[in-house]
Amino acid sequence: GRTVLVFPGQGSQWVGMAAELLGGSAVFAGRMAECGRALSPFVEWSLVEVLGSKELLARVDVVQPVLWAVMVSLAEVWRSYGVTVDAVVGHSQGEIAAACVAGGLSLEDGARVVALRSRAVGVLAGRGGMASVPLPVDAARERLAGWDGRLSVAAVNGPSSVVVSGDADAVAELVAEFVEEGVWARLIEVDYASHSSHVEEIRERLFADLEDITPRSGAVPYYSSVTGGLLDTKALDADYWYRNLRQTVEFERTTRALLAAGHRVFIESSPQPALMYGIEDTAADAGAPETVVLGTLRCGAGGPRRLQLALAEAHVRGLRVDWQTLFEGTGARRVDLPTYAFQRRRYWLDSLPADRDPAATGQAAADHPLLGAAVELPDEAGTLFTGRLSLAAHPWLADHAVAGAVIVPGAALVELAAHAGRSLGCAFVEELTLAAPLVLPGDAAADHAVQLRVRVGADDGTGRRPVEFHSRPETAPGAADQPWTRHATGTLGLRNPSGDQADQADTPGAWPPPGAVPLDVEALYELLEDRGVAYGPAFRGLRAAWRAADGIHAEVALPDELPGTGPDGFGVHPALLDAALQTTGLREGAATAESADGVPLPFSWQRVAIDTSDAPVLRVHLRSDGPDAVTARITDPSGRTVATVGSLTLRTASAAALRASSGSVFHVGWTP
Repeated sequence: GRTVLVFPGQGSQWVGMAAELLGGSAVFAGRMAECGRALSPFVEWSLVEVLGSKELLARVDVVQPVLWAVMVSLAEVWRSYGVTVDAVVGHSQGEIAAACVAGGLSLEDGARVVALRSRAVGVLAGRGGMASVPLPVDAARERLAGWDGRLSVAAVNGPSSVVVSGDADAVAELVAEFVEEGVWARLIEVDYASHSSHVEEIRERLFADLEDITPRSGAVPYYSSVTGGLLDTKALDADYWYRNLRQTVEFERTTRALLAAGHRVFIESSPQPALMYGIEDTAADAGAPETVVLGTLRCGAGGPRRLQLALAEAHVRGLRVDWQTLFEGTGARRVDLPTYAFQRRRYWLDSLPADRDPAATGQAAADHPLLGAAVELPDEAGTLFTGRLSLAAHPWLADHAVAGAVIVPGAALVELAAHAGRSLGCAFVEELTLAAPLVLPGDAAADHAVQLRVRVGADDGTGRRPVEFHSRPETAPGAADQPWTRHATGTLGLRNPSGDQADQADTPGAWPPPGAVPLDVEALYELLEDRGVAYGPAFRGLRAAWRAADGIHAEVALPDELPGTGPDGFGVHPALLDAALQTTGLREGAATAESADGVPLPFSWQRVAIDTSDAPVLRVHLRSDGPDAVTARITDPSGRTVATVGSLTLRTASAAALRASSGSVFHVGWTP
């Protein structure tokens, strides 16, 4: 398919972005110098100095021109490596960079538009706000109807992702309402309201500032997020740039127009991907799942190595890259392949032995590291997933010991439930209540194992299915089978985009959040160990945490070498998911609210969504949902939502019960 360069709006910036490329890429440095000269009549600072200044990048009249220069220069780098661009598209102020790359504006006119327009926007500062909301645009507009014009839809980024703007207090109230309802809306870190009626105040100023620009028909097709389709860049006059700032950004409609025209490769020419989720979501909804969305730089990775990785990602996805340019002057040379004849002798097995191949025994592969096979039950009774768990096969589980017993973490059960549901089209875990711990007996050398059964029942007609977890110890041949223990029951269902599904944010906010207070992670592990929870290296993934007004924020990571297995096959590795939820112990009062001789364990999960992710580092936002419950949102560093937990209720189990139990460690207690 055809290739599109994508230029996001404000939000992809970070302190130090692309600074390494100034010394590592002559093409980038040269184009940045040209942009700096074009900006010099309108600004009092230099691009090189500003890239590393947190204070200056916080100003709208600085950050927008700098982003424009970086995006235009990155586009030139892609061109220098032979990547053919068939179209360009921009989002909000990103359209100015797109216009320059398309040839519709000279570099000087582009600098004038971005510098003078961002300076005019400063007049609006302090009165407005913007927020990202994970709703379809029709649902969002219906919700905004009750705000009497104080709020409007600023941008439509995808089928379930919009940005709202308007009066600052109204935006804050709307976000608070959504959060209270379990919808993960978030404020965007600006104090003005682009794409709202506020912009009308600076209309005449913009017309006066930009009346001398001379747009022209460009050489590269330009897709406008103002009109929602292909546009001759000769129309990019002062009136257009006012409408670009005033009207709703129709990015989803423009993406659909590009897809309809056969474009299938979208490359974000920016210091940090901001629109990947919206493009991917739109492509999936438009019936183009083969669409490829690539980035250029990443937050914290803005040098030659990250650029080379971006080129490699493009290459392996089918784009032609001029590697000669990359290796020129390095001494690298092409070599001939060996010329001997291929003998066609094969050294791999045609198939697994019958006792290892599920299909050979009338089953299907379960495609999960903790499950062996899946069996469809007769009479539409559902599907049974089977597995064999042992410390020999899964030694990393030994690092999750509670009260001296190795227990499969509740995070693993909820991840298993989501995986089982995903294979049946119902990956949303509406509810999962734990009844008894799943204890792994023996040690790795003895290979003591338990047989695991995960049963997903029939669809009830609404997309919901019941799910149950059972296990029993594996016995020696000829010995009497042990009874089955039920560990958890629940319900799987369909994802609800207007419910607990968090917005897969366009851009991550400041990290850690402004004003957040650092917390002592090591002290938490010491406290847990005193309570009887012994986390080994695989489960000590909580790297840093902070307390803020809106809850606990934390960063978790898998160890460099996870013992015994890797993350492949999991939606999110259970050790990483467990580490994310260890933050429950950092809540205010958590250390004193639970019994000193008890162990806090997950009891009931509500509204859990887990998307597949191999990101080794995740960010967590956890907030209390009552005295013994929390909600959580887990994202990767780019801001993409990896998992959401609508509610997790904790219960304290006694250490003695855990040591002795082969059944339930909880009991029902009725309160008058």
